[in-house]
Amino acid sequence: YHGPGQAVVYLLIDLARRRIKVRELVSLIEQSVLDVLRAYGIDGQLREGAPGVYVGDAKIAALGLKISRGCSYHGLSLNCDMDLAPFTAINPCGYPGLKSVQLRDFGVTDPVPVIHARLADALSARLEHSHGQHPA
Repeated sequence: YHGPGQAVVYLLIDLARRRIKVRELVSLIEQSVLDVLRAYGIDGQLREGAPGVYVGDAKIAALGLKISRGCSYHGLSLNCDMDLAPFTAINPCGYPGLKSVQLRDFGVTDPVPVIHARLADALSARLEHSHGQHPA
């Protein structure tokens, strides 16, 4: 589910040209979200076998990548300040009963464009230091 109040970023990357493996890209994205959360004083965590970023027992950021012919499509969504009710009508990321949280729940009042910019900066910084170090 995507809705107003989410920061949604699609990463269109030629993985072969950048010499990045899929798992490395997933880790890079997750670590970028953790960087943003840390900047806000929020302790995010990862879960083995469940891509995305969590705070406590709830998901705050979801990943959804499609890899086709060595290129990544789609990306991530970070819940910022939104109506979380639609998540209760679905199984978020295929997990029944998975709770969702948002940055606002932790006192973050920055507007979505500011959070987008922070997330883009974190992703860019991690991509610049990735294995291949070739431009995207």
